[in-house]
Amino acid sequence: MQTHTYDVVIVGAGGAGMRAALESSGRARTAVVSKLYPTRSHTGAAQGGMCAALANVEEDNWEWHTFDTVKGGDYLVDQDAAEVMAKEAIDAVLDLERMGLPFNRTPEGKIDQRRFGGHTRNHGEAPVRRSCYAADRTGHMILQTLYQQCVKQDVEFFNEFYVFDVILTGDPRTDPDVRAAGVVAYELATGEIHVIRAKSIVFATGGAGKVYKTTSNAHTLTGDGMAVAYRKGIPLEDMEFFQFHPTGLAGLGILLSEAARGEGGILRNGSGERFMERYAPTIKDLAPRDIVARSMANEVREGRGAGPNKDYVLLDLTHLEPAHIDAKLPDITEFARTYLGVEPYTEPVPVYPTAHYAMGGIPTNITTQVLRNNTDVVPGLFAAGEVACVSVHGSNRLGTNSLLDINVFGKRAGIAAAEYAATAELVDVPEGAHLDVEKELVRIAAGSGTEKVAAIRKDLQESMDLNAQVFRTDESLRQAIKDIDALRERYANVGVSDRGTSYNTELVEAIELGFLIDLAEVVVVGALARKESRGGHFREDFPDRDDTEFMVHTMAYPTSEPGAGEGGSTVRLDYKPVVVTRYQPMERKY
Repeated sequence: MQTHTYDVVIVGAGGAGMRAALESSGRARTAVVSKLYPTRSHTGAAQGGMCAALANVEEDNWEWHTFDTVKGGDYLVDQDAAEVMAKEAIDAVLDLERMGLPFNRTPEGKIDQRRFGGHTRNHGEAPVRRSCYAADRTGHMILQTLYQQCVKQDVEFFNEFYVFDVILTGDPRTDPDVRAAGVVAYELATGEIHVIRAKSIVFATGGAGKVYKTTSNAHTLTGDGMAVAYRKGIPLEDMEFFQFHPTGLAGLGILLSEAARGEGGILRNGSGERFMERYAPTIKDLAPRDIVARSMANEVREGRGAGPNKDYVLLDLTHLEPAHIDAKLPDITEFARTYLGVEPYTEPVPVYPTAHYAMGGIPTNITTQVLRNNTDVVPGLFAAGEVACVSVHGSNRLGTNSLLDINVFGKRAGIAAAEYAATAELVDVPEGAHLDVEKELVRIAAGSGTEKVAAIRKDLQESMDLNAQVFRTDESLRQAIKDIDALRERYANVGVSDRGTSYNTELVEAIELGFLIDLAEVVVVGALARKESRGGHFREDFPDRDDTEFMVHTMAYPTSEPGAGEGGSTVRLDYKPVVVTRYQPMERKY
């Protein structure tokens, strides 16, 4: 075992992690610990844009952006957080421009902006051009730009180090004086355990889309940060709200950006009808993602789908000029050609909703401090990006607010972590803090388990796709809980064939599978208890929004004993009020 000491440790080298590193490394000794080489982080897969009320193309202001975010999140958004994000969006975009990010430009040389779902002028009057973009490679450009700046600033990276535990001085559920002390990481190249001490720890580990089979998320998005925090007794907030992006390539889940509809793409059913005119007559194909995804799924289940099995709908770009498609949407059209053999110039592209984004995560306040309950923070522990839930997205995230989120709150996390480290004392790491990780690795690697990681993961993902996707019922969610219980029993007997210590990815995937099982249970238990439909959570047996009972955030805690939680699960649920500042809940129409 090796030990390292820093002022600030940032876990994750995607957009939020590197944006935090740029702020903290100029103020405190900082290390970034990443399971991937930084430019392979999933931020690079984000295509469409990053929104800000620049008003470069059309009249706009931050208050309209705030309202759209709150309404898009079906009023479960904490409005103080939405105001912070919308106000600081403009500087966030300009910061990236000054770093050299090659945004598309207007003829006058300003940053160009295009339309995206749910973004409107004057509180819903009409769609507005708010998304700043670099073709359909915006996330890739952000990732490259931030990494170049980190290299310039001599940020220290621990690449291909998997953080499997966070070290706290006590149990956050019972100890009011609990503090962050460090992390335990597994070095992929050597199989060695590293304890990295720090005054401040920032989680920026991204999402957990691999709990689903059909997903736009990379294989590495296994919810590590969420699960590590949760296992230590830190709650997870609003995990039942998962976004299913409307336009995944049918049967594959590979994402086609909402930018395609922002540039004029039209969704059609098997009869060629532009069906979104029936569901969202004002803004049609540019309605928020939860509405579009449900509309698509409804077209299919009512028999109006396309294809030989009528199991998808069509994204039609054929009325757009090829030159316009090539200039604004080069990557996603190439995906259609490569993976489906479809020519977007002349043929509509088969699409269907794909699991895309977790609205929930580790609860934080607007300064990114992690909450151990509804009000109290864990000193020295911060989180930003998809792993966190400052609840700027509520129950449904608007497109382009994710790249904005990671930049606004990543920056805030870096500043807050460095400021805390400037005055805090380094906490002693409890003796043997690394042993739990070491024992679990040895148990799986050296044991005689007969269950295979891939088989359990496949069964988990298929159950989640079938029972907890776009449409949910009491029956389907209870079936998912039964499946998860059975899979947890099988996981106790998991084994690996690779007994090596260098680049043992099979062993790593076994640990990640444990995280996925835990998180899937939190998603399903929260969804079962929320007897309403709101945003990305749609209960067919409770199709209406219920503000009387459920205008609250779900807070999920691990129980000390299996079966002692909600419905015999390992999860105990509590609830937290939504922060309302200026926008009272109203019916959500588009």
